[in-house]
Amino acid sequence: MSIELWLGYVVACAIVVLIPGPNIIFTVSYAIRDGARSGFATIPGVLFGALIAMSLSLAGAGAILAASAFWFGVLKVVGAFYLMWLAYSLWTSPVEAFQSDGANKHKPLGRLFGQGTLISLLNPKGPPFYVAFVPQFVDPGGPVLPQFTILIGTFMGVAFVNCVLWLVTACAMRRHFHSPRVLKLFSRAGASCLFAASVLTLRGSRAG
Repeated sequence: MSIELWLGYVVACAIVVLIPGPNIIFTVSYAIRDGARSGFATIPGVLFGALIAMSLSLAGAGAILAASAFWFGVLKVVGAFYLMWLAYSLWTSPVEAFQSDGANKHKPLGRLFGQGTLISLLNPKGPPFYVAFVPQFVDPGGPVLPQFTILIGTFMGVAFVNCVLWLVTACAMRRHFHSPRVLKLFSRAGASCLFAASVLTLRGSRAG
């Protein structure tokens, strides 16, 4: 793989991950609700889920999902209902006033990691997208496995930087949220976005 091809891939990845999806909404919502600690705890889970989904996709599972309407439909329904459950949880969970001393109660970090992982794993658009996107940057004249390893690692790195930038922005915004009422409004806005994402997931097609 040439350096020019790899740099083109980096730019393409940056464009792809820049648009906020359910993963970013999830991270930003908890960062503003509970602070950087909770927001940052979602990022490893999101990336771990994406790593598994991307690796399985390029190993062949994504091609099966792209070709099978039944299995794509199953993943789509499961993913959509999981997003709905997250939206319900975020909508109904109690919100406390912002405390600069970090005394707010936080959701268990392991649970946030697990939820972030499942959001990435249950995204039905992920496997077909990875199968269609990544091979475009593979040099057919070279060994495939090392190139896939580089491309997956690069995508994870770009996604990590994107998540951190969104997290920093959310934490900066959090300073302006000092009342439970405002935090609750933001939480419900995030919940509404997750619910909208679940509806779009159900309405989506393999070609989309």
